[in-house]
Amino acid sequence: MASLNVGNLGEYLREQRRNAQLSLRQLADAAGVSNPYLSQIERGLRKPSAEVLQQVAKALRISAETLYVRAGILDAERDRDEVETRAVILADPSLNERQKQVLLQIYESFRKENGFGVGEPVAGEEAEGAGRDADTDTDGTAVRGTGTAGGHDAAAGPRRTAG
Repeated sequence: MASLNVGNLGEYLREQRRNAQLSLRQLADAAGVSNPYLSQIERGLRKPSAEVLQQVAKALRISAETLYVRAGILDAERDRDEVETRAVILADPSLNERQKQVLLQIYESFRKENGFGVGEPVAGEEAEGAGRDADTDTDGTAVRGTGTAGGHDAAAGPRRTAG
């Protein structure tokens, strides 16, 4: 197997950490990883998982997709449009994390429907049905029979629930 080729990732992380004026220890604490492990990533000795990269990206307030590309998890050329779209969704401060994941799932379903390949899942998307309790369909129309906190939906009005 070839070399890890994560030196570029490590250099980039170090640069971003310094731009954020964080010490290695501060970033490790903020990302929830050990100081030695983060040091090994920065020196190109370890290839972190997508989950670790997402935690580090969040702590640095940068796009996780950028780190995925630098780590070789995403193909930069093939997935550029997808990466940019995902990055915009994930960077939107007006959306909460659940809303971002639902939007990403809808986006991916449209890509599949239109015959485009499925990209690597974004860390945090491991819950297969994370967005299934939304009360709107992918085109924004209300969906009958979906459970909502109020026990009803706009199209069907109030409804009874068992239990």
